[in-house]
Amino acid sequence: MENPFKFGTIVEEEYFTDRVNEVSFIKEYVKSANHLVLISPRRFGKSSVVVKAVKQSGRKYITVNLQQVTSVTDFAAKLLREFFKVHPLERLRHLITHFRIVPTVSTNPVTGAIQVSFQPGSDEGVLIEDVLMLIERSHTDKDRMIVVLDEFQEMCDLAHNFDKQLRAIMQSQKHINYILLGSQESMMTDIFENKKSPFYHFGQLMRLGKLPREDFHAYLSERLKGIYPGSCDELSDRILDYTCCHPYYSQQLAANVWQIGVLQPEVADPFESAITHIVTSHGLDYERLWMNFNRTNRWILKCLSVNKSFQSGGYSTSTVYSALKRLQKEGYVIYSDRYELEDPFFRAWIAASDE
Repeated sequence: MENPFKFGTIVEEEYFTDRVNEVSFIKEYVKSANHLVLISPRRFGKSSVVVKAVKQSGRKYITVNLQQVTSVTDFAAKLLREFFKVHPLERLRHLITHFRIVPTVSTNPVTGAIQVSFQPGSDEGVLIEDVLMLIERSHTDKDRMIVVLDEFQEMCDLAHNFDKQLRAIMQSQKHINYILLGSQESMMTDIFENKKSPFYHFGQLMRLGKLPREDFHAYLSERLKGIYPGSCDELSDRILDYTCCHPYYSQQLAANVWQIGVLQPEVADPFESAITHIVTSHGLDYERLWMNFNRTNRWILKCLSVNKSFQSGGYSTSTVYSALKRLQKEGYVIYSDRYELEDPFFRAWIAASDE
């Protein structure tokens, strides 16, 4: 029997949870010649939503995660490698010979994967322009390519003034739809809403929030019903209360609750048992994280873990605000209607360690 819950990777098909309206909007939007900017906290499922939408559109697409990119040269190489997964190399080899700096393209004899590299010290501006214009020239108005750039805010750190250079290339292209994803809200907002930014109003801004509780509850209950026919609704409520409807952690907790029901049906409270298992299994990771926080950050995280007021610690409002923004940027804290710890199991670990 296969676990019906999936987390940690792109979620598709029967593992995909709701997001019907968002998928429909993206699918219809990319039929236009416009670009889309999607902002949401980490692990809210934005990559899964986009993949589902572009697949339903029937269009060719490539994806590059900028968190995994180390330089502009690496960015160009990764784009070209992904492009060759969509278009056979042999059909485009003649176009590559016209690159101002010709890449080295080889195939791994074991895996068959295409490998792309450029001569060290090459002009990075030339590299990225040649690659993006190859994608542009390989498509038409009726057959636009979709280029998905995940964690787009990382682009700012690749090279000085790279945002200006990239924008200059993109604005001349007519055969590409860009979908730009980002999890650091303040940086993404600054990139696309600041009038001084090269990417000011580059595309339609879309924000992805938490899943509607009613829809998520139905999704969880339906999949827990086979193991817990009499308590699936109650378990779903407890899961969503604990995770505050966070897509990733709800799936993670539900997967563990389901697994306990299959392997340890005698357990009296599978919900509490699942939480204990997750917190314990990640204990060393949480401890390493904790050791890297300064005293102010630790105090703020402790307050958040037990819903304690920030006014009780003697820190100024500006200090607390700056620390919260820093923790939010690093992904440890999210904000919806209030600040909260992104990881509910880290929250439990902090609260338990302070007892």
